Amino acid sequence: MPDSHTSTDHTPYDALLLLSFGGPEGPEDVVPFLENVTRGRGIPKERLAEVGRHYFLFDGVSPINEQNRELLAALRKDFAEHGLDLPVYWGNRNWAPYLTDTLREIAADGHRRVLTLATSAYAGYSGCRQYRENLADALRTLDAEGLPALRVDKLRHFYNHPGFVGPMTDATLAALTGIPAAVRDGARLVFTTHSVPVAMADTSGAPDDPARGHDGGAYVAQHLAVARLVADAVADATGVADRPWELVYQSRSGAPHTPWLEPDVCDRLEELHASGTPAAVLVPIGFVSDHMEVRYDLDTEAVAKAAGLGLPLTRAATVGTDPRFTAAVRDLVLERAATERGAVVDRCALGALGPSHDVCAVACCPNPRAPRPAAAEQ
Repeated sequence: MPDSHTSTDHTPYDALLLLSFGGPEGPEDVVPFLENVTRGRGIPKERLAEVGRHYFLFDGVSPINEQNRELLAALRKDFAEHGLDLPVYWGNRNWAPYLTDTLREIAADGHRRVLTLATSAYAGYSGCRQYRENLADALRTLDAEGLPALRVDKLRHFYNHPGFVGPMTDATLAALTGIPAAVRDGARLVFTTHSVPVAMADTSGAPDDPARGHDGGAYVAQHLAVARLVADAVADATGVADRPWELVYQSRSGAPHTPWLEPDVCDRLEELHASGTPAAVLVPIGFVSDHMEVRYDLDTEAVAKAAGLGLPLTRAATVGTDPRFTAAVRDLVLERAATERGAVVDRCALGALGPSHDVCAVACCPNPRAPRPAAAEQ
C-alpha cells in the first residue's frame, strides 16, 4: 500500500510555500508593519507607535523573520537529505518577503501546484482562514497581471502530529529541570496560546467537526488536546502522576469591550501564587517559534510578574527547527501528495481528535467581519 512515510513522490505538487505572519526588521519598519497588520481599521499612526512599543525594546526587530529563515533552511536540508526534490519558498502576510511577490517568483520558476505550510498549528480564523484569504487575494493579483494560474492547497493542521507533540514534551521536561528541586514535583504546567475573541473561538473548525461543538470551538479543543498529551507524557517521564496543568491565554490586542479568551497568563500567575502553587512552567504550545509573543509576553512580562511574586518560573522552548518537526512537515507533504493521487495513507495523529481535514469547508472558521473569498477550500 502506498505510504507517505516511505515514498518521496511529491506529485502532483511542485513547490512548498512556507507562509508566515512577518515582522519588522528595524525601528523604521515598526509602524509600517503595524499599518499592514491593521489595514482597514483606521488606527492613527500615533496609536500604532504606542501599540508597537514592545518592538522598540528589541531595537525594532521581531525575531520571526530570522526564525523563518532558519526553518526554511532546515526544511530544505531535511528534504535534500531524504531525497525529496521539492523546492521550498517563503512568503509573509505582513512584511517582506511578501506573499504576492513570492507567488510571482513561484510562477516565474514554472511551478503550478503549490502546497502551503502556515506557521500556525491550529484551526481558527487568524491561524488558518485569514492565511487562506490572503492567498486568494494574492492569486487574484497574479491573475490580473496575466501570470500563469497557480493552484494552491494548504497542509492540514499539525497540532497533534508526533513531530510537534514530541518536541514540546521534551522542551517541557527540560524546562522542569530549571525549577528548584525542592518544588519541582509540585510545579504546575501552564500551557499558553494566543488569546482570540470568544466569538471567533466558538466558530473555529469545520461545521461537521465534533471539536467545534466544544466550549471554545475547535481552537480551544485542539489546544487542550495537545496540553493533555504533553502533560501525560511528562507525568510518565517524571513519575509525578498528579501534576496540575491548565491552558491560559496571552497577547490580547482587541478592544476592551470585546470578550476574549481568558484567563490572561499574568493574571493567572498572580492567582496561582496566591493559592499556594510553589512553581510553574510556561509551555507555549500555541506557537511554532520563539517570536515576539513569546520573547516579550512570556520572557519579559510573565517572567517579570513571576519575579515580583517570588514564584519560581521557567519557560519551555517552542519546536523551532527541531529535526522531528521538519520531518513532520516532510511527512505531511508526502501524505497530502499521496492522498491527491488517490492513495490510502497512514495519517499520523496523536490523541482522541485524530488527523485534521485536508481541505477546509467554506464555512470553516468564518471571517468575523464579513465573508471573503479564501483559497484552499471546497
